[in-house]
Amino acid sequence: MDRLFAIKDSLAENRIFLSRIVAAFLLILMLIAGLIVRLVYLQVVGHEHYATLSKDNRIKISPLPPTRGIIYDRHGRMLAENVPTYSLELIPEQIKDMDDTLAKLQKLLAIPDDKIEQFHKQRKRNKAFVTTPLLQNLSDEDVAKFAVVRPYFPGVDVYARLVRHYPYGELAAHVVGYVGRINEQELKNLPTAEYRGTDIIGKNGIEKSYESQLLGTAGYEEIETNAQARAVNTVATVEPIAGSNIYLTLDIDLQKIAYDALGEYNGAAVAIDIKTGGVLAFASRPGFDPNPFVTGISNKEYKALRDSPDQPLYNRALRGLYPPGSTAKPFIALAGLEYGVIDYGHRLFCPGYYQLPNVKHKYRDWKKGGHGMVDMNDAITQSCDVYFYDLALALGIDRLSSFMHRFGFGEKSGIDLVGEVSGLMPSKEWKRSHRNRPWYPGETVITGIGQGYTQVTPLQLARATAILANYGKVITPHLVQEIITPDFATPPELLPDSEIPLKKQHVDNIIAAMTNVVHGSRGTAGRISKHINYQIAGKTGTAQVFTVKQEEKYNENAIDFKMRDHALFIAFAPVHDPRIAVAIVAEHGSHGGSTAAPMAGEIINAYLNPNKEAPHED
Repeated sequence: MDRLFAIKDSLAENRIFLSRIVAAFLLILMLIAGLIVRLVYLQVVGHEHYATLSKDNRIKISPLPPTRGIIYDRHGRMLAENVPTYSLELIPEQIKDMDDTLAKLQKLLAIPDDKIEQFHKQRKRNKAFVTTPLLQNLSDEDVAKFAVVRPYFPGVDVYARLVRHYPYGELAAHVVGYVGRINEQELKNLPTAEYRGTDIIGKNGIEKSYESQLLGTAGYEEIETNAQARAVNTVATVEPIAGSNIYLTLDIDLQKIAYDALGEYNGAAVAIDIKTGGVLAFASRPGFDPNPFVTGISNKEYKALRDSPDQPLYNRALRGLYPPGSTAKPFIALAGLEYGVIDYGHRLFCPGYYQLPNVKHKYRDWKKGGHGMVDMNDAITQSCDVYFYDLALALGIDRLSSFMHRFGFGEKSGIDLVGEVSGLMPSKEWKRSHRNRPWYPGETVITGIGQGYTQVTPLQLARATAILANYGKVITPHLVQEIITPDFATPPELLPDSEIPLKKQHVDNIIAAMTNVVHGSRGTAGRISKHINYQIAGKTGTAQVFTVKQEEKYNENAIDFKMRDHALFIAFAPVHDPRIAVAIVAEHGSHGGSTAAPMAGEIINAYLNPNKEAPHED
């Protein structure tokens, strides 16, 4: 009972209550202090950071792609332009059922399966909120069809875009090149800021070599959005800067004449301005239409081009490798004069074949009965093989190789195109390092007529011809004449000119013999000298596709077309004031004089006596 009626200790209870009140008060003060500190941090210390985040939540950056620069020929005719077109594009994040949407669009607009496949690849590389093109170059009928059902396709719309177009199609495809969609490999190496808003890039030709100048600088818009991410206002705009316009040295009139001159033959024709190095014509036949590559060529179309036996995608002028044949003879003759191993008047008997001492093998001349007694002028004019077999052996392969390298044989020319190959001018050291075998005298003999291991491109032949016409002044072939930016015009950067030290009399002798090739009574290219009021210096060539055995006879009519010899011709004109150098390779054309020389004649005459009729656009 005593415990039940014990008196309460009020003083102790008050102390406990007060201590709890104080603890709660201190806790509240600490919480208030923490809140104040946090507010100070948010409003003062971290203001800039959080203000930026807040702005990003309501301000979206929309890239504005620049307009790609235009490419013109030397007379101002557009070779690559931008044309307005309509594009059907999708914003993936705004589409709930992508497969269903694509199926409906495919049925509505008859979209090929490969376009659907390309779209899937493209959208994987893009952000979900970025528009991705599904179908470009929409017709007016397609635009009208979609406009009717537009409300039923959220996230899908038709946009007006500028699309690259090449008016001259296959005529300039290997020079101008084309643009195409950026692939995954390119995407890894591209600067993101410079390619905002664009999904195309130069793939080859001038479009690739001058990509940075043609591209321009991207701009952007700052767009204010609401809580549903819909645009409500444009806050600021930074306009894009258009790409530079480029003028080429190419003459599209002459390009068409060169392309058409090749006729039924695959091959290449290159014409160079001797004084400047500007490329006037750069034809590779067959060509191809570059326009389908811009918006995405179908698999079927691409396979047809890729697998064609004529290889239309192959740039023969830049990358085609051929034995130079007899077109090398003027340079080998000049080497003989410069090294002092032979005189211009030295005479040699040509029985129709040549033999090394104590060797039974006969190196045949193209003329079965031989040319009789010939000097250097006769040997070049009539293209006597025996004379050059003997001369090459007297020079030796290393001196011959070294001299030919000075004229660009076995060297890249330095032209402003991507993908040039160097060709091959062999030497003893080259064979040791690449074949691990010694050099044989017989290999020197056949090098003397441009056969054996020697390989050149049509561009190299044209450049070497221009250097010879320039008496040793080395020019760098180039295609870009001027780059026009919004502020000023600039010429392209070229390698400095150099000089091959040559005796003028020696060059005069070689040019005189080359002039006789065209204008002499026994010249191998005499048919092109008719009806012209100027002189052409040239040299015909025939390059073997396969080796004819000693006991066999080459019968052109009895072999397959693809096994016939290539026809070559180099020339420059006018002889006394050279303006243009030309090199022709007509695959399986058999004879340089009858096939390749008339092609060069057409080009030279059109340049020196220009035809006012322009080529027709596609």
